[in-house]
Amino acid sequence: MRKEPGEGALRALYSFALYLLSPFTLYHLISRGFRVHEYFRRWDERYATYGAEPGRPCAWLHAVSVGEVNAAAPLVNSLLKQRPDIHWVITTITPTGSDRVRALWGERVEHVYLPYDLPGSTARFLQHFRPSLALIMETELWPNMLFGCRNLGIPVYILNARLSARSLRGYRLLRPLIGRALRTVKCVAAQSVADARRFQRLGAGAEQVQVLGNLKYDVAVPEGLDAFRSAFATALGSARPVWLAASTHEGEEADVVAMHRRLRARWPDLLLLWAPRHPERFARVQALATEAGWKVGARRRDTWPRPDDGVFVIDTLGELMAFYACADVAFVGGSLQPIGGHNLLEPAAVGSAVVTGPHLHNFAEISKRMEEAGALRIGDSADAVATLLETLLGDPAAREVMTDAGGTLVDQGRGALQRTLELIAGDLPAAAVETVPAGGVAAAR
Repeated sequence: MRKEPGEGALRALYSFALYLLSPFTLYHLISRGFRVHEYFRRWDERYATYGAEPGRPCAWLHAVSVGEVNAAAPLVNSLLKQRPDIHWVITTITPTGSDRVRALWGERVEHVYLPYDLPGSTARFLQHFRPSLALIMETELWPNMLFGCRNLGIPVYILNARLSARSLRGYRLLRPLIGRALRTVKCVAAQSVADARRFQRLGAGAEQVQVLGNLKYDVAVPEGLDAFRSAFATALGSARPVWLAASTHEGEEADVVAMHRRLRARWPDLLLLWAPRHPERFARVQALATEAGWKVGARRRDTWPRPDDGVFVIDTLGELMAFYACADVAFVGGSLQPIGGHNLLEPAAVGSAVVTGPHLHNFAEISKRMEEAGALRIGDSADAVATLLETLLGDPAAREVMTDAGGTLVDQGRGALQRTLELIAGDLPAAAVETVPAGGVAAAR
């Protein structure tokens, strides 16, 4: 694939700006490190310094953080099962994403942080790992990395690709460069027609873009879910109403406390399961709930809620879906502030009624479909969300209608996984062939 006119000058300006800003990457790592100590570690990976030993040739998948890792999980699990001979390198940007990769796959895959998009760093990353295939989840568009893959003949797929109208506007200044980088990609596998159109407006060619659906619909229900629910109910000791606040952000925490106080006025034995989005907030939300006057339990310390707990903090990763299944109704955060929302399909897949706030630009298509199907209720403010929660907690029949609709919608939406596997099959590394004596038969490994 040949360079387009103007690419060199645009890349030079972009790279020069990144080098000027590179001291701020250190400031970012240090400032984040005071809140999450993991940011003080593994800086060599952030700048692609790996030592003298080259890595093993691999196929590479990038998922920026926990949400993208979870979305990629069905795909990675299928590929590990179908092609155990392939060495996978999975990159993330956040420590929580790193923890989720380790929790899901352990030593079955190699994990490093994606380096900053500096020309030297991206070149060292590609030379070290020598990927024969690059799979990038959702909306990670780093020009130097994409151009580097093009120059080395590495096919790149952007999978489960989404691009909100807000993100498209955010790329306005970089659109001439991003458009050229996008046109080096073999395929953009978009979640929806609207996402496909926005990628084309950003610069992708119509022939590059396919609409394959959303991998999040192929979410796997956790194994042993019935036993988990049974253990939860046994620990609770009596039939109590339960609601769950999931993936909440710092600015939403006071709203959650206010909601729970309002709801407890009607149901004094109501239990809140609270799962903050970021691990650095675990201790803080425990303190907030304690200051509000409730007895507070936590998953790591107590395992299960105690009969007199008013709040139970889910301070672990990877268990949110199982706890959704224990809740009568769930509020999904990142939606009372202009963050864009979080995964609405996970609670629907395990039978929880779903309520969210108004800021849903990262899940516009999913939220629209769920609302139209009767599987989602959207409040335009924290007070409106509290009213919806109160209504649903008091109406088991309405909750049942919502959970049935949500389960049906998830089942009908499945299929993107198989389409994605078929899309990338031709570019998976060839199976190694064992050398056999003359006259023998070579066997693929």
